[in-house]
Amino acid sequence: MQNRLFQAKIALLYKKIICLVNILPFKQTRKEHTMNFFDINTIFFEALGYKMSHLEFWATVTGAVAVWLSARENVWSWIIGLFNVVLAFVMFYQIQLYPDMFLQVFFFITNLIGWWQWKFPKVEEANQKKELKISKLSVTQWLVLGVSGVGATFLMGHFAKNLHEWFPRLFSIPSAFPYIDSFTTIMSVVATFMLIRKKIESWYVWLLIDIISTYMYYIKDVKLYSLLYFVFCFIAAFGAYHWTKEYKSYFKS
Repeated sequence: MQNRLFQAKIALLYKKIICLVNILPFKQTRKEHTMNFFDINTIFFEALGYKMSHLEFWATVTGAVAVWLSARENVWSWIIGLFNVVLAFVMFYQIQLYPDMFLQVFFFITNLIGWWQWKFPKVEEANQKKELKISKLSVTQWLVLGVSGVGATFLMGHFAKNLHEWFPRLFSIPSAFPYIDSFTTIMSVVATFMLIRKKIESWYVWLLIDIISTYMYYIKDVKLYSLLYFVFCFIAAFGAYHWTKEYKSYFKS
């Protein structure tokens, strides 16, 4: 009697699992045009002949908000950035920009560090709002960061160029723009550390990265993300202006 009752419960549980699996999006195919938020081929809307996926759209929106808040010296930029890097990670994997994909893991960690550094600075590094104040790099710091960035670019470029040969199961398609993508990846790391410490020069580095990325994403046919980085160029210029103005205000009595 107990065996029959147990078998009946197992059968009922099996039926429930089957029903649940049949409902979930990953069980359905692209041909059926089903909803899968994290699939680059799931279209949100179409405008001027360009098909916009949910993934690209929301990665673009969260990225734009996070960068604008950074330029405004708003600590919430780091929190919004956490959502952006998760979406960007998934998108870059699907369009074979692997260095950019790996970069998002770094960004996730640095967004947490950045929030903490801005929100809880040392007493001598705090501004009137008791948040981290803006500062500048020394010449030595510039040289160290520049040389390190160029060297790391060549190493990562070589790594990205051979990913599809070393790990064919994970990366079946060769990396697109391995060295250019690696340059923007490495310099993004450099610029992020500068941003965490609120260095004015970070915005000039971001401007260079944004110009290159605008071209690269356009070629890879993620045009809204390309447009986003084009807008980032102007935000980076504004950030440099705003931070410089704020920095100079520290010396006014």
